[in-house]
Amino acid sequence: MDHTNPFDVGWLDPKLAPVLLAIIVLAVVGTTILFGCSVVAYSRRRSPRYLLITIVLGLLVARSITGLGTVFGLVPMTVHHLVEHSFDFTIAVLVLYAVYRSGSDADRTGLESEGD
Repeated sequence: MDHTNPFDVGWLDPKLAPVLLAIIVLAVVGTTILFGCSVVAYSRRRSPRYLLITIVLGLLVARSITGLGTVFGLVPMTVHHLVEHSFDFTIAVLVLYAVYRSGSDADRTGLESEGD
């Protein structure tokens, strides 16, 4: 793939290319800002939950950059699908694990306070 112009990619309708490009650029900017905030929060809290959220947001940044690379023809569609769907699965597992950990700590705190 040697496309470098998103308006020239065969799988993308030229009329929709500006919309897709704008959405992906906003996703990259937004997830990068959130990732930066999560790094700051983790550096202050140093807890496993904050680390999990930081990793998840880092994966979202990488996912968005992969999408941008695909639009510019730098990432083949097969690699795009492998990376993005793998990241989707990993993000879901990490979020569910964070929720699980959160619930178990809350349960323990509730049991400790009832026993006092």
